[in-house]
Amino acid sequence: MDFIRTTEQDSKYQHLEKMPVLELLTSINNEDKTVPLAVEKALPQIEKLVLALVDKMKQGGRLFYIGAGTSGRLGIVDASECPPTFGVPHELVNGIIAGGDTAIRKAVEFAEDDTEQAWKDLAPFNLNTNDTVIGIAASGTTPYVIGGLNQCKAHGIATGGITCNEGSPLALVPDYPVVVVVGPEFVTGSSRMKAGTAQKLVLNMISTTAMIQLGKVKGNKMVDMQLSNHKLVNRGVRMIMSEIPVSEKEAAELLETFGNVRKAVEHWSKKQYS
Repeated sequence: MDFIRTTEQDSKYQHLEKMPVLELLTSINNEDKTVPLAVEKALPQIEKLVLALVDKMKQGGRLFYIGAGTSGRLGIVDASECPPTFGVPHELVNGIIAGGDTAIRKAVEFAEDDTEQAWKDLAPFNLNTNDTVIGIAASGTTPYVIGGLNQCKAHGIATGGITCNEGSPLALVPDYPVVVVVGPEFVTGSSRMKAGTAQKLVLNMISTTAMIQLGKVKGNKMVDMQLSNHKLVNRGVRMIMSEIPVSEKEAAELLETFGNVRKAVEHWSKKQYS
């Protein structure tokens, strides 16, 4: 397939090895500034994907990210942060990477080149038509991702894609493609840079907006967050105090009793007005 691989085009900067440190940092920063503007252009595509995803999740569906290398790792990061942030089950949002868990820390050679492996990796989850699978690949051509999405579509499963190359397979194959064209990287072909930043921003938007739509945020607070450290417990106490007129001691006692900000506030409110 012929298309312009902007993620592989030569950097507009030359002789990087001769640049002083501050010039390197400034140049990278200047390139990074362009990423949110590229994401902004893709907002209509992101909206379509999120609306479809939320509809499926309200019917009991799950979200799966599939990717290789940096893209796969970003999917895993986003999935792993949903349970502690929003108090959802670990199986609701899942990140799958080519090469398995080993590939999270170390590159697994040629793992991304198998068109059948993603579907095999998804098999243990017993996907159904309420689920959504989002493929992530800066190049838009990763066989692992494209093969997985094709299999999902063949089985009636909703698909999304996040890529940085317009006209690539990942811009054409999924039901809901998101294409964020960030242009050439500072270091030619190093798509962990601007492309990776763009993917991270889009993933943040997808999961956060979906969780808000599912009622996992009240006002602007993470009322269902897991209280997994002292910082979060203290935050939970402050959140309770901002919602209901109780002292810090009372808020702490409520939180300890119910283990959840939402439940603590709801219990107190029902008790007051029953």
